[in-house]
Amino acid sequence: MMRRSFKDLRPGPRVRSSAGSDTLLFVAALRAIEARGNRMKRMLKCCDGRSKAMRSVSGRKQKRQAMHILIIGAAGMIGVKLTNRLVKDKALAGTAIDKATLVDVVAPTAPEGAPFAVATEAIDLSTPGVAERIVASRPDLIFHLAAIVSGEAEADFDKGYRINLDGTRYLFDAIRKIGDGYKPRVVFTSSIAVFGAPFPDAIPDEFHHTPLTSYGTQKAIDELLLADYTRRGFMDGIGIRLPTICVRPGKPNKAASGFFSGIIREPLAGQEAILPVSEDVRHWHASPRSAVNFLVHAAGLDGAEVGTRRNLTMPGVSVTVGEQIAALRKVAGDDVAKRIRHEPDPVVVKIVAGWPRNFAPTRAPALGFKAEQSFEEIIRIHIEDELGGTWVK
Repeated sequence: MMRRSFKDLRPGPRVRSSAGSDTLLFVAALRAIEARGNRMKRMLKCCDGRSKAMRSVSGRKQKRQAMHILIIGAAGMIGVKLTNRLVKDKALAGTAIDKATLVDVVAPTAPEGAPFAVATEAIDLSTPGVAERIVASRPDLIFHLAAIVSGEAEADFDKGYRINLDGTRYLFDAIRKIGDGYKPRVVFTSSIAVFGAPFPDAIPDEFHHTPLTSYGTQKAIDELLLADYTRRGFMDGIGIRLPTICVRPGKPNKAASGFFSGIIREPLAGQEAILPVSEDVRHWHASPRSAVNFLVHAAGLDGAEVGTRRNLTMPGVSVTVGEQIAALRKVAGDDVAKRIRHEPDPVVVKIVAGWPRNFAPTRAPALGFKAEQSFEEIIRIHIEDELGGTWVK
């Protein structure tokens, strides 16, 4: 069928009708409609071009030239190491850093020679109103590392829930209340304590959460909040379940897991170490160096690749305490290993009995997270990073 235009309806000279004037008026009206339609098409085409140009300009404006990073828990061991890494790199995920805000219950020490502005402050995140204040400047990236450790959370029920749960909830809600399109990447340090016995030989990513400590319960709740706030579009959260970090430098903390580091750190420093559990206790470890690498990598992940399951079990090394001691003996000698003294602690034994021993994570390695391959490697990293390459023989 041939397509006809309004022009085909124009009357020729032989058209005659008693209603000729009416026919002419009708055709004129049709031609006017056609003309208006053509003008509208030209206008829409022009507007579409302008719209594309505006979207292009808008996209360039939205691309960050530099980022503001907030580290909560910056005075802790991992917080300090993360800060030093950012100072060294000067950028994260290809974006320059123009400011870092470091907060903790004690004022963090500002790093020397930072190539960006640094602000430090002592805060208590569990105090109402504090979270709103520290996110008011809309940091692009937030590392939430602050928590009280497992042993302390078990010993002081109220404090554990106030710090580990309420403080985290206040932070997430403060971000939500800003609104107006604000959606920062939030990297949250969770824990393998979210899992509880009985365990399979190696815990897969799909294993259920049945924590057997208050600390593990608090972290499990935090993981659910992070996933829900991310699902609702309030923030872009990534939770990383850290292995027990070993060997931790410095003085022992109140973590029930502290002996895992103590039986390596103290003997290398020429001191006696107390082992409160049997040598057949198996656990999951990674070095402080790996912990910082996990955080940095998580900050730059594409959320679409992570998907809706926003909490990831990090890779690590599964060894028994006896294998730890054997690795120490191989690296540093028998005299160093002899500085470990067995002294059972029923409280620690009970806590550790409910902890996971081994994992088979697949999602995190597929997303590019990496850890050590042996406990000997973990010991050598401690000697290199903390002891200047030597130890007390």
